[in-house]
Amino acid sequence: MMQKLFHYASPQNFYPLAGKLWPVFAALATALTVWGLWLGLFVAPADFQQGEGYRIIFVHVPASWMSMVIYLAMAFWALLGLTFNTRLSGMMTRALAPTGAIFAFLSLWTGALWGKPMWGAWWVWDARLTSELILFFLYLGYIALSSAIDDSRRSDKAGGILALVGALNVPVIYFSVKWWNTLHQGASVSMTQGSSMAKTMLEAMLIMGVAFWMHAIAIALYRVRNIILVRERHAQWVADLPEVKAHALKEPS
Repeated sequence: MMQKLFHYASPQNFYPLAGKLWPVFAALATALTVWGLWLGLFVAPADFQQGEGYRIIFVHVPASWMSMVIYLAMAFWALLGLTFNTRLSGMMTRALAPTGAIFAFLSLWTGALWGKPMWGAWWVWDARLTSELILFFLYLGYIALSSAIDDSRRSDKAGGILALVGALNVPVIYFSVKWWNTLHQGASVSMTQGSSMAKTMLEAMLIMGVAFWMHAIAIALYRVRNIILVRERHAQWVADLPEVKAHALKEPS
């Protein structure tokens, strides 16, 4: 098993695997998103306190989950890269960052839309909101730092250190409503206490969570293939790829 994993640690071996997998995850993401939105917007009942306005949670909550999960995934790949010096690790870390930044922005934006009717304000310096904003800036900082360094090895190392340090902010986001007295409501879904939501609401939110996860995997695999082609462009195996040959034939001489 470990030997097979190390086999795919090579960009040359991972490139075709990612090409086979990303369309599958993209199709799953599309189907699950349609299903989840249909349940959340048209089937789930209105909330007895928040009325119809609560339905934004079917985007807000999964986006918030994914903003944290993706950063932890970046930290995982960064740790692998710094420990084993694998080239693919830095590429995967870089491939995940833009999607994580988008989810963090979506979490903040939908949270503001939800907070206005619930709290009467678009933004408050609540512990969870502030730590989520810090997470968004960490994503932007990683993207800026890794893009500013031309040497890919140095870029991966510097970005990996930032990803590992920034991961300390993720538990702060998750436990902020327990550690401090905040306006943000507590979790509606608990691993130990179950869920306080109606069954259809919970199903819709979990389906959207899986859909966002499938989307993140599909986009990361698609993006890492482009990163591999750029970084390995001088390698013979890249020149031998059918898609590269076809593109070269189309270019004017």
